[in-house]
Amino acid sequence: MVSYLLKRLIATIPVMLVVAVFIFLLLRLTPGDPAAMIAGDYATEAQIAEIRENLGLDQSLASQFVIWIGNILQGDLGESYFFKKDVTELIAARIEPTLSLSIITIIFTVAIAVPMGVISAYKQGTWVDRVVMGFSVVGFSIPVFVIGFGLIYVFSLELGWFPVQGYQRLADGILPWLHHLILPALALSVIFVAFIARMTRTSVLEVLGEDYIRTARAKGQTENKVLVRHALRNAAVPIVTVIGFAFAILIGGVVVTESVFNIPGLGLLTVDAVLNRDFPTIQAVVLLFSFIYVLINLVIDLSYTILDPRIRY
Repeated sequence: MVSYLLKRLIATIPVMLVVAVFIFLLLRLTPGDPAAMIAGDYATEAQIAEIRENLGLDQSLASQFVIWIGNILQGDLGESYFFKKDVTELIAARIEPTLSLSIITIIFTVAIAVPMGVISAYKQGTWVDRVVMGFSVVGFSIPVFVIGFGLIYVFSLELGWFPVQGYQRLADGILPWLHHLILPALALSVIFVAFIARMTRTSVLEVLGEDYIRTARAKGQTENKVLVRHALRNAAVPIVTVIGFAFAILIGGVVVTESVFNIPGLGLLTVDAVLNRDFPTIQAVVLLFSFIYVLINLVIDLSYTILDPRIRY
């Protein structure tokens, strides 16, 4: 297990390096000059050139990249061009809302989608199965912002049960924190519930026809025990894969939901940084998202060895 873990950790290094190179070049090769945006519409060429020199943008791409990577290895993510703050401080202030929304969303998703998928597989061909599959189609078809505005209209404006927008920090209390996250988490979870429920149904259906399922039933075990202990457990590897994939997408894909519900997370930070050509902030946030994605994939790989020990060898 230790050897497997070390190999996977070492394999993440070239992946992160490729991501860093891609982020750096993508920002430099797209149209737009951060110095010109900082200087304003009425700045002279001399003023823009001075700003470029102060930011180090007048150096070659290779030099800029080496300096950036060197600073990152020392724990320095740079200073934001737009916010005029240390990027590390910006991320530290914005990461809690994004992680909170992602964690609550994935909890909602797993709690709803996995039972739906198992029941749909068990009731294959019945009206229950058709309802679940119909929901899967609808869940994939409706954009998140439409679901978000619909939930706001019904539960915030009409019923007044939840706040329209905003975020309450966990330090202010668990109940206020949850109160502000329930609607955005529900809006964001719909598409993932549809996806995971469908994948769970497919995986469980594949194992329900296996000999060990018939043997378990022949021994007189209850259907609940057969479904949970034998069917779901043996179908867990692909289910865990899609759950991990969904969580990775959630971390980097909350931009729309944070915009609809005005949640001050990394999504809104990224939007502001992109609109203002804030290179240090964009680079740091995207690199962070990429690292989290790689880390989640590592956790998924390790979970395989627990769910199916044969994968270790």
